[in-house]
Amino acid sequence: MSVTLERPAEVQAPGPTASRPPAQGGRPRRARWVWGWVYTGMFSVVLVMAVLVGYLAIGIASGDVDWLNLVSDPSWSPVNGAFGALSMIYGSAVVCVLALLLAVPVGWSAAIALSEYLPPRFARPLRLSVELLAAVPSIVYGLIGIMVIRPFVSMLGGVPGGDSLLAAGIVLAVMIMPTIVAVSVDALSAVPARYREAAYSLGLTRREVVRAAVLPQARAGMRAGVLLGLARGLGEAIAVFMVIGRADGRLPASPGDFFDSLVRPGQTLTTKLAGPEPMLAGTSGPYFAALCALGVILLLLVAAATVWGTRKSSNRPAKRGLRGHKAATRLRIPRDRFTTLLRMGALALPGALLLGMLAILLTRGSSALSPAFWFSPSTGAAGGGVRDQILGTLLLLGTTALIALPLGYAAGVLLGTRATGKTTRVLETLTVAIGGTPTILLGLAGYVLFCSAMGWGRSWLAGAIVLVPVVVPVVALTTAGRIRSMPPEITESALALGLTRAQYIRSVVIPYTWPATLTGLLLGLARAAGETAPLIFTATVFFGAPAVPAGIVNSPVQALPTHIFTLSQDSGAPEAITQAWGSALVLVLITAALLSLAVALRNRFEGARRWTT
Repeated sequence: MSVTLERPAEVQAPGPTASRPPAQGGRPRRARWVWGWVYTGMFSVVLVMAVLVGYLAIGIASGDVDWLNLVSDPSWSPVNGAFGALSMIYGSAVVCVLALLLAVPVGWSAAIALSEYLPPRFARPLRLSVELLAAVPSIVYGLIGIMVIRPFVSMLGGVPGGDSLLAAGIVLAVMIMPTIVAVSVDALSAVPARYREAAYSLGLTRREVVRAAVLPQARAGMRAGVLLGLARGLGEAIAVFMVIGRADGRLPASPGDFFDSLVRPGQTLTTKLAGPEPMLAGTSGPYFAALCALGVILLLLVAAATVWGTRKSSNRPAKRGLRGHKAATRLRIPRDRFTTLLRMGALALPGALLLGMLAILLTRGSSALSPAFWFSPSTGAAGGGVRDQILGTLLLLGTTALIALPLGYAAGVLLGTRATGKTTRVLETLTVAIGGTPTILLGLAGYVLFCSAMGWGRSWLAGAIVLVPVVVPVVALTTAGRIRSMPPEITESALALGLTRAQYIRSVVIPYTWPATLTGLLLGLARAAGETAPLIFTATVFFGAPAVPAGIVNSPVQALPTHIFTLSQDSGAPEAITQAWGSALVLVLITAALLSLAVALRNRFEGARRWTT
């Protein structure tokens, strides 16, 4: 619930403050400064979307785009002037549907087990394993897909290589499952306990209680988790890029060819944009316009999934109530036990996946266990260590944090204290949409704006700025959520003291919300640490960059995500693969450290009531 603070005219500020004229004269200036900062944070969110839409619009205007041909023709041949995206739209749809078919049953079952079957002392560490799975960088998922999923698909379909739509769908399912679990657990936990108590008082089994009393109330939130996972799946580029094969023009000739096409290479909208073509198309002309049109289609699909997933559910009671059950049915107890077994098995799967990934990383990336690998520079194509890549990654994350923290916090304060009604919903939806924007589009826009138009070339600062929209929404939403959970008596006490809005923010909101804000920052940085697509276009090179850049213009860095991506493309060289696995383990350890710190802060300050300065 949003808080709108109005200072009553008859209530004066505390005596010491009212007795000092300089403080009274300085208060309006401080208030203007505070609210200028707050509105700047939300303005930055709006600006990112405006820049992205403007970049795509200018690109489309630079050449003629035949929209009907674009969405109906499967052939893509820039040499012949053919720009058809039907096969890419088909590939995106198939990969996302496969991912949802695999992830939704497991994710929902695991969420129900966490919320309804396990006591908190067991549910908390298992939920942490799911959150750690969500923190695995996408480049690492792609690397595991190359080494594990592709051979499995090759054996299953009897095809060489294993690059296929099916491999991409499996990798994407593992990536989106933690999102589905996390959002669904929150939705299930929000169901009032009285619904469960009423159902149990009727003599229903646990399965019947969940089905009749809990799921009807939590269905909207669980559906939101699926659609938010779909938004991430539509926008994922690098992990899919590494296992799909990137074959243009592949469509099944008949319904009978559909299943055969699943084990064959394909293409999606994101993998087309993540390939070399955006660099070859220039910054104008029909080729560039067609690529920007692909970006518009992708952005619209992600925005639709995001808006649908974050829409407010109705306050009307669920249509399904406690439905009658035949108490004399002999199969009630066996069904309840079987359902419990299935849900607990689904809950064990995320933990098994995390342990399996760690086992693979520790086995294949054992070189990262040596201190020399961390503190020595790389040599040649695949030798030495990753010192410079670690320094470049930390430089990008540190700069991103310095920019994103004040902007994200200001946007969260505005969402939690100032905006009301429809304004809140619009701004919150826009913030979530920015968070779900495909990072490949952010990278392309950053390349055109910073690297080309502003003449920066490859620049570490451009890469950090491009990562800011990844972090800001997480900080803003966690801060706004913390403000809305603030007990009403705190705001009432602030009103009674006659605090202005600026004083209210400085003395009440900031002390109360900073733990959640810091947690959101670390979560956002954990995601940004694994981003590859934006950095490829704006900030990084594989070799030749100094460990610490000397300037901004033409000052690239080396970073772990792009280092792993480049090495993984040379899958035939054993030394390159060994180096890639070691680098992946280093990146996962850095990401896990950020996430573990965020979870520790969340658990430490959960329910805290420190709010005064």
